[in-house]
Amino acid sequence: MILAIETSCDETAAAVIEGGRQIRSSIVASQIDLHAQYGGVFPEVAARAHIEVISAVVQQALDEAKLTLNDLDALCVTQGPGLVGSLLIGINYAKGLALATGLPLLGINHLEGHIYSLWVGTEAPIEFPIINLIVSGGHTELILMTGHGEYQHLGGTIDDAAGEAFDKVGRLLHLPYPGGPSIQKAAEGGDPTAYDFPRAMQGEGFDFSFSGLKTSVMRAVRPPHVGPRTAGHESLKEGDLREGLSIPDVAASFQAAVVAVLVQKTLQAAAAYGAKEIFISGGVSANRPLRETFAAQAPIPVRYPPLKLCTDNAAMIGAAGYYRFQAGQRDSLGLDVRPTWPVS
Repeated sequence: MILAIETSCDETAAAVIEGGRQIRSSIVASQIDLHAQYGGVFPEVAARAHIEVISAVVQQALDEAKLTLNDLDALCVTQGPGLVGSLLIGINYAKGLALATGLPLLGINHLEGHIYSLWVGTEAPIEFPIINLIVSGGHTELILMTGHGEYQHLGGTIDDAAGEAFDKVGRLLHLPYPGGPSIQKAAEGGDPTAYDFPRAMQGEGFDFSFSGLKTSVMRAVRPPHVGPRTAGHESLKEGDLREGLSIPDVAASFQAAVVAVLVQKTLQAAAAYGAKEIFISGGVSANRPLRETFAAQAPIPVRYPPLKLCTDNAAMIGAAGYYRFQAGQRDSLGLDVRPTWPVS
């Protein structure tokens, strides 16, 4: 029975996980409304918001699970990667609980948590090796998993993550934050072939690049009089869009370009390493066209977490923590944040 805490970015989350798969409780306090005015996450604001709610979130997780701290076997907390200030709040809170109770403390990799979101709530057998596409606001990674805790990093973004590109393009198009759901909604009435946006690095290994795609969208939507000095996000946010621009067409074409690259590279990796299954996780895994394209093209099973577990949550941290606990991991109270931490 594990209590998990997740504060890597802008969600304050706590969960109780039993046996690595069963959710006894899962509480998430979102900060979306708080950061919407900035068009993205404001790190210092996020850290302060974690401080305000973390005690209540943890207590609610225990109450919903009908447990006390005395009923637990271990405490797990996201150690990284993520925002330093946000990570510190969760880690220090977990240290305090560990010191007060004597419970074992485990620092968990946030990206490994996303992978284990596929184990939560299911008893279905899972076959290794697995190709994992982790695709979120901060990460776009391809990881080969040959067993529990056994990983090989195949590739990742060399600039913007896919989710970050969704947010930035959403801001260019004056769509609400976060950009992923807003672009998907806007794209429903658009033509995905209206703009021939670039599909960078196709056929060039397993790394990704979305910065050029974002720049291409900016050039397509800004009017001719907006020069380089005034072409930044702030000026465009004030209303500088090309006259007669079809936002649905831009959104659909941009989304199609992102999906095409994600699917192509993931299927390429699955074939190259003889994967039995493909796991897609992270916030962008909720994107409906991405799921539909994988369903149409993948020759092997493709799994996704439930929509409520696509974005950051503590249940996935508890699931990953269960397998780490079973493998013997125990961390000291000297546990420190790891803002950058590849899965290994």
